[in-house]
Amino acid sequence: MSLLLSLAVLAQAVPAEEPVAPYAQSNANAGATSFAGDAMWRAFGGAEGVDRLIADFMTRTRADPRIADIFKGQDMVRFRRVLTEQFCYILNGGCGYSGRDMRTAHKDMGLQTADMGALVENLQAAMRAGGIPFAAQNRFLAKLAPMKRRIVER
Repeated sequence: MSLLLSLAVLAQAVPAEEPVAPYAQSNANAGATSFAGDAMWRAFGGAEGVDRLIADFMTRTRADPRIADIFKGQDMVRFRRVLTEQFCYILNGGCGYSGRDMRTAHKDMGLQTADMGALVENLQAAMRAGGIPFAAQNRFLAKLAPMKRRIVER
């Protein structure tokens, strides 16, 4: 198979993001500021570690009967990309965040406190499985926690 044909097959196999309405892109939309220095980025294993973490977290979340329905019909390609950007930005891995702000991104999803609890449990399990030190996990979760006010609707 030629290289050009291989690339064409690969491009067809990778789903594209669904279009979204225009919005102002800003790192401020990430919902938290970046950590100072590179210690947290290193604790999470850099780009490869964050990629593994996101993959594990998404697998756990989509398989979780408590919250799996929330993700049905969602653009999981976009979700993975912006979640990776968000984690990279917050962990100070040198990435920018191009996603929508937290309130807009989660609008009309009907998220409840129990849903957030399940998401956090899945993230904790993925971080444990990824060998991320407990202290780094706690620092990261503390950074993410204030987002709950902008995400939970009821």
